[in-house]
Amino acid sequence: MIRSGNEESDLKERILVVCEKPTAARRIARALDDDGAPEAYDEGGVPLFIARRDDDELVVVSALGHLFSIAQDGGKWTYPVYDYRWAPAHEADKRQARTKRFIQAIKRASEGATGYVSACDLDMEGSLIAYMVLLNICGEGSLNEAKRMRFSTLTERDLNKAWEGMSPTLDYPLIEAGRTRHEVDWLFGINLTRALSLSLKNASGTFKTLSIGRVQGPTLNFVKEREVEIRTHVPIPFWVIKAETKIEGRRIPLGYTDARVGKKSDARSVVRACRGKDGVISTISTRRVEQPPPPPFNLGDLQREAFSKFRYAPRTTLNSAERLYLGTYISYPRTSSQRIPPTIDVRGILEDLRRRKEYTRLAASLLKESKLRPVQGAKDDPAHPAIHPTGAIPGNLSGVDARIYDLICRRFMASLGGPAVRENVSAKVTVNAEGRHYTFFLRGTKLIEEGWIKYYRPYVKDKGSELPKLSQGQKVPIAKLRSLQRYTKPPARFNPGSLLRLMEDEGLGTKATRTDIVDTLFKRGYVKGNAAEITDLGFTIVENLERYAPDILSVEMSRSLEEDMGRIQRGEFSRADTIKKTVELLGSTLSGFKAHEGRIGSEISGAITREEERSIYLGRCPGCGDGHLRIIVNKKTGKRFAGCSNYFDGQCTTSYPLPQRGRITAIGRSCGECGAPIIKVTSRGRSPWELCINMECPSKGGGSTDE
Repeated sequence: MIRSGNEESDLKERILVVCEKPTAARRIARALDDDGAPEAYDEGGVPLFIARRDDDELVVVSALGHLFSIAQDGGKWTYPVYDYRWAPAHEADKRQARTKRFIQAIKRASEGATGYVSACDLDMEGSLIAYMVLLNICGEGSLNEAKRMRFSTLTERDLNKAWEGMSPTLDYPLIEAGRTRHEVDWLFGINLTRALSLSLKNASGTFKTLSIGRVQGPTLNFVKEREVEIRTHVPIPFWVIKAETKIEGRRIPLGYTDARVGKKSDARSVVRACRGKDGVISTISTRRVEQPPPPPFNLGDLQREAFSKFRYAPRTTLNSAERLYLGTYISYPRTSSQRIPPTIDVRGILEDLRRRKEYTRLAASLLKESKLRPVQGAKDDPAHPAIHPTGAIPGNLSGVDARIYDLICRRFMASLGGPAVRENVSAKVTVNAEGRHYTFFLRGTKLIEEGWIKYYRPYVKDKGSELPKLSQGQKVPIAKLRSLQRYTKPPARFNPGSLLRLMEDEGLGTKATRTDIVDTLFKRGYVKGNAAEITDLGFTIVENLERYAPDILSVEMSRSLEEDMGRIQRGEFSRADTIKKTVELLGSTLSGFKAHEGRIGSEISGAITREEERSIYLGRCPGCGDGHLRIIVNKKTGKRFAGCSNYFDGQCTTSYPLPQRGRITAIGRSCGECGAPIIKVTSRGRSPWELCINMECPSKGGGSTDE
């Protein structure tokens, strides 16, 4: 047990230091203790630390994220509901039972405290977490004595600097904005989720949580609108002219002056006129282009780059970055900034990185420069710099964490490099045939100066190839000339990275909430796949909201509330006015929804049924020819197998065993040998694989379905 504040002590003050997570609490206690060896205690499974600093006793405690959240203040599970209160998280949500122990431990540890410090993450969520802990556990009086540490890394140097220069009060405008955001989002979420869920329950007797909110709605609508564009796209034919030439033994592509030819007859006439002819190089143009280094990462940039390079979902990248931050290896990841301020010791970080063998040569190269100035991106964050390595060298990173750390380090070094310089060469090739001039082009590029590129390999590719030496008037034989028909393509579906970028560009959500919003769309079954494809359920929900509650899909409405919270943070607007605005908007929206609840519920029920049928459908039955093979689970054994839909009518007994692990997806193809469906199996920890479900198929070389 830790010492009570009422016991005799020769220490001057007993200061309660509130941290956001146990790992952070341990590092903060170690950094602030005079000897770097704080006493550690276990209070009912909750870690607490006692540090000594300048004759003061620091009681370093940890929250577990939000220990207090919003709960309905009485009433039934219905809507609309506008009465709420802040309550212990374990009372508001039974799944948060673990938080009760943390509240109790902090209460005991705070006895006798004479000072209070917020050492939670320096953002809206962290500020609110500490405020709610002090207000609800330590009492309102503690707020008058509370101070605020401000840091962007958990290194010993930065934490000591933050302690010595902490703010004399809590960051109340940020706290008020955070409190408003939680209350606004709770009002939207609780009312709209209940409206959708109850419409389904009242129409079909089936209960399923169907969530929607002020950010989730517009985001889902983006996915739906893109799907409409894809489905309604009418392919338009066009033709491309392909050719090549041979110079100094090298085959080089020739591009025709018109990238797309609208008529088949025009494309054929080009091929007919130029086939077998020689062209002549009429002009050669050379242009040097500087490619500036990229800025260091903010969170959105990091998530998009990790998806592009590794196909990591935004949540995977964020979780990894948070582990690296808690390990002191990188700065705080939830930042909007693309800038490294001059207060950060860039040279010192490079000196540390040089100790890691894969960065030794690169860091040493940068350290030769007399001035090191990272490129400054357009986006800034008043609380935190861009994500960068701290210089603390990790010992044994592997997997996702190793890749994300390497990506951050190389991007940081690239931002310190000079511009890359390319020499682009374009040669105009003229073919005179049938009384006309036909124009082709030879194009090449040469990397003259690597600049930042050498620091960012292998995450940047050197595009293009160098042309051989050319001269004006040189003859160029036209070979392999042909016209190919192509069709215009619909826009691509969003991937998780591009969806995050769109949310950021449209001002939807924050750097701290966007990942959760995208996760929820997948979790609820509204969106599926790496290419975010809207499901039948997601489409139906958006269609009904468009008819009966269009404000919920409005980007302008959500952005307006975001702007209100920004004004609150600047002290220009009040929480009460924002809540009033929210209640008024919800009132008109929910009344329109309630009037059509029956129809909405019926349509959602139909969409869920179709989704369920689609998820178990594998393909046509090769046994009877007119039945459908479905995934069936044996009620006694719990094992799944494929069975014909005509089995229950006694018309077909065809069945096949299925793999018992992993997610099974029909891919719409049948086996060429036996006619049984081919399925794709996706399992954690291995690549997806395809197989014919007929274990007796002639194509089989043996195997088992019990994987």
